[in-house]
Amino acid sequence: MRRLFLSSSFVALLAACTSEAGQSAFDPLVAPKGLEKVELVVAADNPLTKTKFELGKQLFFDARLSGTGTMSCSSCHFADQAFTDGKATAKKDDGSMNTRNSPTMHNVGYLDRLYWDGRAKTLEGNVLAAWKAQTGAKPDEVAKKIGAVSEYAAAFQAAFSEAPSETTIPKALASFLRGLRSGDSAFDRWQAGDDKAVSDAAKQGYDLFRGKAGCFVCHTPPLFTDKLFHNVGIGMTAEKPDVGAASDKALNDPEKTGAFKTPTLRDVAKTAPYLHDGSGKTLREVVALMSKGGIDNKHKDKLMMDRALSDAEIDQLVAFLESLTGNVPWTAPVLPK
Repeated sequence: MRRLFLSSSFVALLAACTSEAGQSAFDPLVAPKGLEKVELVVAADNPLTKTKFELGKQLFFDARLSGTGTMSCSSCHFADQAFTDGKATAKKDDGSMNTRNSPTMHNVGYLDRLYWDGRAKTLEGNVLAAWKAQTGAKPDEVAKKIGAVSEYAAAFQAAFSEAPSETTIPKALASFLRGLRSGDSAFDRWQAGDDKAVSDAAKQGYDLFRGKAGCFVCHTPPLFTDKLFHNVGIGMTAEKPDVGAASDKALNDPEKTGAFKTPTLRDVAKTAPYLHDGSGKTLREVVALMSKGGIDNKHKDKLMMDRALSDAEIDQLVAFLESLTGNVPWTAPVLPK
């Protein structure tokens, strides 16, 4: 197995997750329990196949895709943390810091707008931009390097009938991400008829979620996101606030100043810290903040209001959110030498 300057913690994770065959223990073409009726957003020129998924999976973990050869996509998206990194913001390949939190990659294949501000309209576009900006890649140089690896060259021919390129590499990575579907949570099993799958506290939390707390309006099941953009006040007290979706690179809508994409709540128990700037340290802290209506500012969404929840009710909401942790079988890939 090629490790390519990987950190010791990542190498340990890779070794722990890798099977002898290095293949996925699940079918990326089959929706998990709870998401059977939701359609993936798939590019017409890049239909999802198992071959593309497995190729993209290898590339996602391969540091040869970066400018320095020391950083992979997985450097900011760890499998055991629902493909987040546990940091407020992540470091780029050139050593500079991002200003936004690394979001989960689970279920991104269902989204029609990517990035916190929605500026990417396709998953392939999102991947290409992140590949260049985050990992410092020069696509033509990386494509030649990857194409010189015989196993990769054969895999690209099998997947695309083409060599690695600035087009086919993002297509493979996007195919891997489309296959990262998280469902079959305790909540999904409860909804399917297993009354013992979740605790009484979680059931009470779900009642609050749909009722008094009003969470479901923006965190709409079964994806637990409305795919829209809302200002809840995060970062708006800064001297120079992040305008989010209002940017001319995103929705270019002044009415969306300070608005960010509603994050999915699936696997939320694994994805701390929270919010677009990583300022929410714990799940309970964020639930309490949102239940009070977020942070006041002139652009705050009208849906945000004080729900007057008790401490016990906040605990019940947290119990419900913890029941949304998916049952996602995972084995890491073996990288070509």
